[in-house]
Amino acid sequence: MLKLSNRLQAIAEFVTPGNRVADIGSDHALLPAFLVQSGKAPSAIAGELNQGPLLAARKQVAAAGLAQRIDVRQGDGLSVIGPNETDTVTIAGMGGALMRDILEAGYRDGKLEGVKELVLQPNIGEELVREWLLRREFALLAERILEEDGKIYEILHAAKNGGSHPDGRKLYDREWLGAQVAEPLLSSVVMKMGPYLLRSPNEVFFKKWNSELKKMNRIAEQLSQSELPEAGKKLAALKSEIAAIEEVLRCLQTDKR
Repeated sequence: MLKLSNRLQAIAEFVTPGNRVADIGSDHALLPAFLVQSGKAPSAIAGELNQGPLLAARKQVAAAGLAQRIDVRQGDGLSVIGPNETDTVTIAGMGGALMRDILEAGYRDGKLEGVKELVLQPNIGEELVREWLLRREFALLAERILEEDGKIYEILHAAKNGGSHPDGRKLYDREWLGAQVAEPLLSSVVMKMGPYLLRSPNEVFFKKWNSELKKMNRIAEQLSQSELPEAGKKLAALKSEIAAIEEVLRCLQTDKR
């Protein structure tokens, strides 16, 4: 049995048993190989754009004896799957902007027809993925944050909203936070920090956002030294965002006590 990293294991745990899986940007096809080998998925598609990772994926699948159940395909994003060909799509290890663009292109091309759930792990720009899910009526069902080898990862689990899942917009309700932050900034901060993660913050969550605040303050210091007019506007917006995140963290830590 293949052994996955904690990050990939967490992604695998969100996959619904019995679902056919398409892993986009599959690298060595570790995730689909594990899902099929463990019996969680009856079959899988591993999609790769570049030749090197594609060959590595095919080698992994062959070595695991799973060539009859895992189809390794070359192509860009969701172009490797057809409508109603898969139940679960997993995408991991890329920026949120790229992930959003892949999902949007697939949505427009009908590639997400029949897809019941998405398991997504953006490296940065998680809010861009959350915004896309909300706009395209995929209900965000759960979020998880974890740290591995000095890196922090967020995993988003979403399902097509066919009436059986909660209204996505209600999930982003801000009243429970009690944060003294004006709109639309508060909505932006909740989208950035994650509605489920905000409701159940753990040590990794606080570690991430304290680190992010340090980065933002360093950028603010650099902007303050510029005499360009646009730098002043960026600095004002950044300071407002810093203050909003600090206020939200203060509310969360007060709740924990």
